[in-house]
Amino acid sequence: MSHEAVVVGSGPNGLAAAITLAAAGRSVLVIEGAETIGGGTRSEPLTLPGFSHDVCSAIHPFAVISPFFASHRLQDHGLQWVYPKAEVAHPLDDGAVAMIYRSFSDTVAGLGADGKGYRRIVEPVLRHWDHLVPQLLGPMISIPRHPVALARFGIPALVPSTTLSKTMFNEERAKALLAGLAAHAMVPLTSAGTSAFALVLAAAAHVAGWPFPRGGSQHIADAMAAVFVELGGEIRTGTWVKRIEELPDATDYVFDVTPRQLLAVAGDRFPPRYRSRLERYRYGPGVFKVDYALDGPVPWQAAEVGLAATVHVGGTMEEIADSEARVAAGDHSERPFVIVAQPSLFDDSRAPHGQHTLWAYCHVPAASEIDMSDAIERQIERFAPGFRDRILARHARGPTALEAHNPNCVGGDIGAGEQRLRGLLARPVWSLDPYSTPADGIYLCSASTPPGAGVHGMCGYHAAQSVLR
Repeated sequence: MSHEAVVVGSGPNGLAAAITLAAAGRSVLVIEGAETIGGGTRSEPLTLPGFSHDVCSAIHPFAVISPFFASHRLQDHGLQWVYPKAEVAHPLDDGAVAMIYRSFSDTVAGLGADGKGYRRIVEPVLRHWDHLVPQLLGPMISIPRHPVALARFGIPALVPSTTLSKTMFNEERAKALLAGLAAHAMVPLTSAGTSAFALVLAAAAHVAGWPFPRGGSQHIADAMAAVFVELGGEIRTGTWVKRIEELPDATDYVFDVTPRQLLAVAGDRFPPRYRSRLERYRYGPGVFKVDYALDGPVPWQAAEVGLAATVHVGGTMEEIADSEARVAAGDHSERPFVIVAQPSLFDDSRAPHGQHTLWAYCHVPAASEIDMSDAIERQIERFAPGFRDRILARHARGPTALEAHNPNCVGGDIGAGEQRLRGLLARPVWSLDPYSTPADGIYLCSASTPPGAGVHGMCGYHAAQSVLR
């Protein structure tokens, strides 16, 4: 059977591209190298029988605000979103906790005297949210449909997050909270544009929450695959593509890979200048990730931390800024900023009765070989005395193991590219259509294209629109 389009890779963006093309009447084949679909949305029993762990992504604020996800009823194919009681918790050494709730007013009230500053920087983003989302989740180089809304967001968003925190807040809780949000950018907090990450993530929490899929992130991929197959699509797994000549004949080839893999597969199809630009594509730092099977919930010193599925473990703004600066300089922090997810508090399908899973990672230099397990556990123990006593089993993966599991994680980079301001604008190159390539019929749809990292499917959707044009 011949196909009009072949999509290589079955991550959320590859499946989004495949669904969009199939919905437009194209015959589409998806080819996946691994034995299971999903890319960054896979779940596996990494520790002990009965424990389900998310291999890469766990919490999905962008999925529930994604226009692509909203246009396809994934819940009709088994996807159920779980909403924790709070979106983010950030504990501090003195027992205080900074919290983000779905309720904007509750969040403002909880920040005390700094609630006014939080309202001042986040409320404008909420007010213009419907105008901002298409711009934030679309090609970065484009004519804004709502320039005033974008300008009101862009002016504070371009400021380094450390500067914004010091300007707007007086107390440590709010400063640390903003720093934890900004650190998702995986760049020094003194970098321009890090405030944008913080403001968007904060606003997303109030607009739609930071939920996760019941049963694990694999259910996102499975639901997308069900939609695709219902549209007449075909999926083949267990087939690694090394050269484009190995693929079946088709009019268009859409790759859910990063520039490095695209060059290896089809580099000789590109003119030297474009090939050179892809070779200069910059990747971000790596991550060191540990999954835990626990005999009970994490014994957080502050009870409020148990209300959130996402916990930012890193202490003060200064500590988090130091941790991220060290990583950017090629070093490792003794007190790393750790992003923790505790889904089993709200989803009893993740672990045997009374037991729990925990997901945690910190940032490290690309391709680092340093085992950060102890540093991660010391940070969690710092705010949850007795945590180590709860561990039944652990599964650790550093950058090299992450890349071996998923080649798109180059050097352990889970964001498919550096997330500094220039890296977001020129992703993968400066272009009005960054999804197309100079080679006829070859397209890129991974998170190495706008709008970048996150489970939202918009890179795949926009790439498919490029194909259809």
